[in-house]
Amino acid sequence: MRIHIATDHAGLEFSRTLVDHLTNGGHEVVDHGPAEYDALDDYPAFCINAALGVARDQAAGVRALGVVFGGSGNGEQIAANKVRGIRAALVWSMDTAMLAREHNDANVISIGARQHTVQEAIRYIDAFIAEPFSGDERHVRRIAQLAEYETTGDIAGKGVDVSPGSADGGVSTGSTSGL
Repeated sequence: MRIHIATDHAGLEFSRTLVDHLTNGGHEVVDHGPAEYDALDDYPAFCINAALGVARDQAAGVRALGVVFGGSGNGEQIAANKVRGIRAALVWSMDTAMLAREHNDANVISIGARQHTVQEAIRYIDAFIAEPFSGDERHVRRIAQLAEYETTGDIAGKGVDVSPGSADGGVSTGSTSGL
């Protein structure tokens, strides 16, 4: 499987260990950066590029997942989720790693490099990669609703407030800033 990874300065050393671990496990790793330590680096482009790699590969029929990480993993998850077709989950335990795949068919996970040991994070990543999506109807239905909203700005018949001045600030529907 192809695994796209990205980080910020907080996870740089971890990313090097992860590349070795995943490669030794038979995966093809695409590292989207950064390439060197910079305490002032900006993670969004790295994480968005990893998510774009996953989305493009999956659209082309290539088996691919992504792992992004930083100090807490929060910002990195948010960045990855800006890419159309990405379902990035913040993982902090074995359960959240496995449920991200089993219930949500997450295709990217985010981990806080300052929140976990390298060994813990690798266990979460391995569990995420190994866990299949259940395919249960309720999960398929919910994922389809998320994709519908991502594409149209609405979920038909579900009461999403798409009126001007709603929680989206009246932003036009369907906009994902070209991602």
